[in-house]
This record gives sequence, structure tokens and C-alpha cells, in this order.
Amino acid sequence: MGIRRRGETPDPSERGLRALGDQVEGRARGERVATGDVAGGERLRALGDAIDRHAKGRPSAPGRRRTRKPWSTRRKVLTPLVALLVLALVAVGGLYAYARYRYGQIEKVTVAYLRPVPSGQPFNLLVIGSDSRLGAKASTGVGTSTEVTGQRSDVVMIWHVVPATKTITILSIPRDTMTQMVGEGATEFGRFNRINASYNSGPSLLVETIEDNFGIPINHVVEVDFSGFKGAVNAVGGVYMDFRYPARDAWSGLDVTTTGCKLLDGTEALAVARSRHYQYEVDGQWIDTPVGDLGRIKRQDAFLRALVDAAKRGLNPLKLNAFLGSIPQGLVIDKTFSLDDMLHLVVDFHSLTPDAITTYTLPTTTIGAVTPWGDVLFVNQPADQDLLTKIFGSELFPPVAPPPGTTLQPEYPPAVSASVSHGDAEATVGPGAATVSTTVTSPNATPTFDPTPCTP
Repeated sequence: MGIRRRGETPDPSERGLRALGDQVEGRARGERVATGDVAGGERLRALGDAIDRHAKGRPSAPGRRRTRKPWSTRRKVLTPLVALLVLALVAVGGLYAYARYRYGQIEKVTVAYLRPVPSGQPFNLLVIGSDSRLGAKASTGVGTSTEVTGQRSDVVMIWHVVPATKTITILSIPRDTMTQMVGEGATEFGRFNRINASYNSGPSLLVETIEDNFGIPINHVVEVDFSGFKGAVNAVGGVYMDFRYPARDAWSGLDVTTTGCKLLDGTEALAVARSRHYQYEVDGQWIDTPVGDLGRIKRQDAFLRALVDAAKRGLNPLKLNAFLGSIPQGLVIDKTFSLDDMLHLVVDFHSLTPDAITTYTLPTTTIGAVTPWGDVLFVNQPADQDLLTKIFGSELFPPVAPPPGTTLQPEYPPAVSASVSHGDAEATVGPGAATVSTTVTSPNATPTFDPTPCTP
């Protein structure tokens, strides 16, 4: 629109805009401005009316106003539930990814002779407390004066896990128990030797030795190295154990000078768990405990209960992360022990208490034994088979290479009739002709001089 010279007639569009301005100004003064003489006036009037109606909150035309429908009760309930479900799925997915990450850090090894077990059924976990002695000397507490090679299983435990009852029964086999060597062990260590010799070349031979000597099926293997042991204890903030007497062991480094409930860090807890030359003080006199490995097993049992107490008492998210991070440093599992297997264990035993753990030691004897192997232990039949049947029941199978007795001859176990530990009917186990009635074998009793779990 250009500049209009004096005397020129305005064009229709200019007249329309001027009329619109007059109409808006007139409406502001409450007047009615005629627009019929202006081109497009009717449409301008309609536009003005529409503006008036909108300002007063009336719809511009019947049926054209858009309104928001109120939420129904069902929608009000479902929407937050769906949101919570999405958040839960995200959280679970994140936790599973974290679990996979930690599981991937654990070393896995191939172990022969393992027996598969159906999901949810009782299974046997061989737990090996290993101390790699490569280059070890007496100053390290291992107890050797010169450098040695290979490794020995200082701890041999079989954990009988029953998911249905949320219970764990632990059978400890003393490391000096004589067994019949099988496979390559027979060539390397002779016909008979200590059970811990079978671990010299790895867990496969140890699994084969246990199954062939005792008829106990092994389903999974876990190796715990002492180097990673301390980190796990420190991650849960230490363990509390009560000492009724001052205690020491120059070989393991144990040195407790006062009595009472004490918080032990990883190094101190390791000294308790490894002590085989335990001494305690009474009225200024130091007393030896000549039971050696048998005494150590009892202290290890007490330590396990203290560790469960510590984990349940103070494992916050930060400590849990530290604990899980410390596990791969000293843990080796068999390749068939999957992440799903571990997660099922966590779910089934998340509320595990020390009372749900029962510990036993394989009955042994030295009566009448004269051997070239020094201080060794021999199986004690029929008490051995009586206890094995009590724990494993119908899972046992006849051994093909039973361990020797004190006469240095293999002793096949007698048939023992007993109720199995996981609720099956009575089972008769063993190739012997006679049936031996079951006697009650008490769990390991803690001597009064040994430390016990305590609450600060």
C-alpha cells in the first residue's frame, strides 16, 4: 500500500482496514459501528463477534469447543501402576546387568566328573580352601622352610544345599585323611595318600577322588584362595568373635592378647581360620591344642557363622558393592556354575541365618595305625557311612575305590539304612551284606577354648 496523494480515492482494502480500526475503537467505547459500506464488512463484523464471544468464555460455534475429558477411576489406578512397573523393570534390568558384570569377573575353570542336577533339587558344592604354595616360605605363614611348587587343599568342605528347606549342611573332610589315589594321582602319589594331595594339579582329580572313595556326587566346585579372603571380610566391616582366653598361633599369625567380643579384620580373621597350632592362655600358662587340623575345622565353622552374622547385620549398598567387588579376587568356580544358578541361590537363601547351617566333620581314627606318612587320619567305619547317609541319603552311590583303614587295606562301607536329609523315604546305601542301624551323630561341638561368634 503506497502513499495516497491528496484528492485520490482510497482503494477498497484500505477502506476495509480503516473500518476495522473504527469498529474496534467503537467497541472499546461501547458503540456499534456500521460496516455495511465497507468491502468485506460482514466478515469483519463476524470476526469481531467471534472475538467478543471468546473473551466471554462462550464457544465460537455450537459443537466446536474442545474439552478435556476427566480421568476415569480405572485410568487413575492403572497409570501409576504402569509407571511403577516400568521403573521396576528398569531397576531389575540394571541389577541383572550389574550381576552379569560381576559374574564375568569371576574366573571359571573346566572341572571333570561333575554330575548335573535338576533345577531346584538338592545339590553338593565342593568348597576348596586353597593356598597356592608356589614360592612360599615359612615367613609367609604357610609353614615351609624352602620354596615349593604346586598347591594343596587346606580346606575340603562339601556343602549339601537343600533349596526346599533353605538349609545347608557342611561336611568337612580333614586334609590329612588317607584316601585311595585314582586316575593320574595313583601314578604321582602312590596307591594311598592324603586327600589334599589330590588337589595338586587342580580340582578335577579331587572331585574324582571324593566320588570314587566316598560315593558322594559333586555337582559344582568353588575354590576360595586365601589372598581374596581378607578382602571379603574387610568389605563387610569385619567379623565379631568372642575369645574366652588369650590365643596365639605363630604359624598363622594369630595373636589375641585380651578376652571378650572382638572385631576382627581380614588379616586377623584369616589367622583364626588357618590356625592349626592353636594355643590359649590360662593363668599365665600357654596350653597347646594337639588336635591340629580337626581343631582348625571347628574354628572355620565358627568363623562361617560369624561371617553370615556380619553380612546380615551391616551390608548396606556401599558395603555390598565392595563385598561383590572383592569376591572375584579370590574365587574360582566351575564353568557349569551359571549366573542363573547363583541368582537362584541368592533368592532362595537371602534370609539365611547361622541356625540354618549345620556342620559335621568326617569321623576319623588313628588307633592301631603305623604308617610311613607321619601324622595322618584314617576313615572310621561304620561311623563314616552312618554320617554320609544321614547327610546325603539316597544320593550316595557305592564307591569304586574306598579309602584304606588302619590296616592299610581298602574298607568298603557297610550298608546303612537311614532317613535321608531331604525328606525322601528310607534308603540303604553301600555294598556290605549287613545293615547297620543309624546312630545319631552330633554336629561339631565348639571347644570352650575356641572363639565363637558374638554380637557387640
